[in-house]
Amino acid sequence: MSDTTALSSRGAESAGQHPLFHLPGEHHPENGTLLGFWLYLMSDCLVFACLFAIYAVVGRNFAAGPSGADLFDLRLVALNTAFLLFSSITYGFAMISMQHGRQKGVLAWLAVTGLFGLGFLSVELHEFTHLIHEGFGPQRSAFLSSFFTLVGTHGLHVTFGTVWLVTLMVQVQRLGLIPENRRRLMCLSMFWHFLDVVWIGVFTFVYLMGVLP
Repeated sequence: MSDTTALSSRGAESAGQHPLFHLPGEHHPENGTLLGFWLYLMSDCLVFACLFAIYAVVGRNFAAGPSGADLFDLRLVALNTAFLLFSSITYGFAMISMQHGRQKGVLAWLAVTGLFGLGFLSVELHEFTHLIHEGFGPQRSAFLSSFFTLVGTHGLHVTFGTVWLVTLMVQVQRLGLIPENRRRLMCLSMFWHFLDVVWIGVFTFVYLMGVLP
């Protein structure tokens, strides 16, 4: 028996209308959003994989200019890494609060996560501004071009994630922990932890290996 129930076509035609159809049940596929978001994250993995590959190829082309050992301040980068790692922890607490139905707890932990995200972006902007002010912008060498592209792309993702987080806080405040907001929180959780994993790769591959002779 078909799930689609057709109204009487004879009655509809007599009324001068087209037959109507009713689709019972939920129209949104179960877990469809999460599956689609996983596919997006996989495509983003390919983007970062290409940027890492480019850096691996041209990251030693200094054009008689400074290398990573001359430019990178590991103490500043370690502080930035701590900001992002702690933001993942606080977002995890927000998800725990969501599972227990505590709206205020979710909002509080999301706010702390957003502050850590803003701290990360502030340190990264300070680093970029300092390098450009010293004359070591992306046009100086292939090494700096690939560095600014890789790290800057990650920074743009964190910026987008922070804006998304603030938007989601407004939605949770106004509508509560409805199923739609829970699904959105799950998607942002995957995105935020993905950025954390990518940054660990950046910290290791670009900064730590960059200060080696």
